Amino acid sequence: MRAAEVHPQSAPQPTPYGQLPYGQVQPYGLQAPSGYAQPMAPGVQGRPLGPVGKVRSTWAVLGLTIVTFGLYSLYYHFATHEEMKQHSGEGVGGALVLIISIFTFGLVTPFLLPNEVGNLYARQQRPRPVTATTGLWALLGAFILIGPLVWLIKTNGALNAYWRSMGAS
Repeated sequence: MRAAEVHPQSAPQPTPYGQLPYGQVQPYGLQAPSGYAQPMAPGVQGRPLGPVGKVRSTWAVLGLTIVTFGLYSLYYHFATHEEMKQHSGEGVGGALVLIISIFTFGLVTPFLLPNEVGNLYARQQRPRPVTATTGLWALLGAFILIGPLVWLIKTNGALNAYWRSMGAS
């Protein structure tokens, strides 16, 4: 046989959710046993470009924000957005968030930070633990005084979990 006569079969390409288009059958031997999830290494799907951000203690952020009468929250938003932008190459960035935070009196940043954190997860094809609607905890929850604490725990916790999954300690 000549090499030109041998045609290797190409396997059908699965859709993003691992399902084949209607009417196509997965070749024998390439299927995972039912009930088992396919392992996914961090960073395989997305493209983290830059350095991994810093893990920040939620209680330290809360304490420093209270002690500095809210000034630390400006630094916190600046630093976290800048780290996310350097890491992924996308997002708002620290300087613009600082300007937005000052001119909107902090009404936009509770929605912006969890949205950007959720986008980090989405770029890795992972479910979003927080979204822009998480900001409602900070805005509407302020009337019961516990809402901003819930927002901080959820958002900072999701960001810390992401950085740890990327290798931060």
